[in-house]
Amino acid sequence: MNAVTQNEGIAVGSTISQADANALKAGDVVGGGFYAGQIRQADGLYILVVAPKDGGEHDDAPWHTSTQRIDDARSFFDGRANTAAMVRAGVALAVWASGLNVNGFNDWYLPARDELEVVYRNLKPTTEENYVYRAGDNPSSVPAGYPYTADTPTQTPVVAFQSDGAEAFDDESWYWTSTQSESLSSYAWGQAFGLGSQNNNRKDNEFRARAVRRMKVQ
Repeated sequence: MNAVTQNEGIAVGSTISQADANALKAGDVVGGGFYAGQIRQADGLYILVVAPKDGGEHDDAPWHTSTQRIDDARSFFDGRANTAAMVRAGVALAVWASGLNVNGFNDWYLPARDELEVVYRNLKPTTEENYVYRAGDNPSSVPAGYPYTADTPTQTPVVAFQSDGAEAFDDESWYWTSTQSESLSSYAWGQAFGLGSQNNNRKDNEFRARAVRRMKVQ
C-alpha cells in the first residue's frame, strides 16, 4: 500500500492523543504516512511518521556537494531543525525533503540519526543478523534503544515493509540522516538497512533518503 490519503489512520494533523499514540503499531497508517515509533524531543514526546515510498523517497544523492560545516545540523534527535539548517545552506537533499507535499502534509524533513534508528529498529526489512558493534544505542527513542544484538531487532512483521515490499527500505542501500559529524565537517551520519550499521560517511557519497514528519503526543 503506497496510496495513503490524509483521511486514513488515527490522526491527520500535527498532534495525537497519548491513548491513540499508545494504540499504534509499527506500519499503521497515520498522519499521511506510516507509524515508525516514538521519539523524545526537547519539548516533549512525538510519534514518528515515515513518508510513503512513492513520493517520499529520494534516489541515491550526496548529502551535500560541499564539505562546509553546517553548525546547526548536528542534532542526533531533531531532524526538523537539522533540515532547516541544511536548507539555509542550500543543501539540495534538504530542499527536496522540506518541499514535499505528500498526502496533504508539507512538514516533512530528513530524519536525524536517532530518528532513522527508530525506523530501522521497528521496520527492519530483512531477516539478516544485525551489525552489533555499538549500532542501535539510542537515548532519544521511547523506550530507549540499546545496542543491537545479532537477533534483535528482528524483521518487521509488516509485509509492506519487508524486503521487496511496496514500502520497504532498500536493504542493499545506506540512507542519509540529517545529522552531520560532530568532528569531521566533510562527513554525515547514515544508516544501512541491510544489517543496521550506523556510521559517519563522506558527504559526497550517494545514498538514498526517506522523509519523515512527526506529531506531538498530548
